[in-house]
Amino acid sequence: MAEKTTIARPYAEAVFQLAQQQGELKSWSETLQLCAAIASNPEMSALIGNPRIDATQLSGLFGELCGEKLNEQGKNFIATLIENDRLDLLPEIAELYEKARAEAEGVMSAEVISAQSLDKSQQEAIAAALKKRLGREVVLECRVDESLLGGAVIRAGDLVIDGSAKGQLDRLAHVLLR
Repeated sequence: MAEKTTIARPYAEAVFQLAQQQGELKSWSETLQLCAAIASNPEMSALIGNPRIDATQLSGLFGELCGEKLNEQGKNFIATLIENDRLDLLPEIAELYEKARAEAEGVMSAEVISAQSLDKSQQEAIAAALKKRLGREVVLECRVDESLLGGAVIRAGDLVIDGSAKGQLDRLAHVLLR
């Protein structure tokens, strides 16, 4: 939902700036992933929206669930989200933070959807080609979709490369129908 992302962006940017200043990008990444997982839990979601649960109770419960993995600044961040009724935005905040971290570290994630599973050498070749084209490290997320018939579809940011047999047949059909 675009609205949630828009509301979450300033929080993600603030945490990212803090993490950069501290040199703790990875640590904050882990903290946000944990907090997002807790906030996404259906039982916790019910408590987050419950008017009978006050901010102190919610903050205490969240702190208990996170344990020692939540430092003092993390606790303050969670308290700020609770105070502003934004705790349910943690998954979006974590996602935006990860994008900012990847950008800062010069890493990009790419999705590769292929008709058959790719072996290690094929994945390395695709990652190397994307690195050359995009000028940054690429982390591949691979999945199989047999409906492609053959080939693969690669999505990296705004770049989409459709080298699937199904995509080629669709393009041919479109040209022939003109």
